[in-house]
Amino acid sequence: MSQAMLQLNETRAALSDAMHNQDWEAIGDLDQKCREQVEVAMQDAERDEQALRETMEQLLALYAELVQVCTAQRSAIGAELTAVNRSSKGAKVYQMFG
Repeated sequence: MSQAMLQLNETRAALSDAMHNQDWEAIGDLDQKCREQVEVAMQDAERDEQALRETMEQLLALYAELVQVCTAQRSAIGAELTAVNRSSKGAKVYQMFG
């Protein structure tokens, strides 16, 4: 396996770990790194087409899972903000009549 493929697989594994740890800053950094490494791997003259295809399929599955996790996190944060806004409005009403 070429050096480019090894680096891409390492980055994919790190991205997966960051997703499971919900380390959003690391995810942003690793996403950019992954994009760059995909470019390098695609241009690698020594690339193994089958290994590259498998790695790309794994990346596709990981990104699909990452989108689901991000969507769920966004929904949870939205629900928290809604609860905070309701509490704030309740506190304002209490202050007006208190």
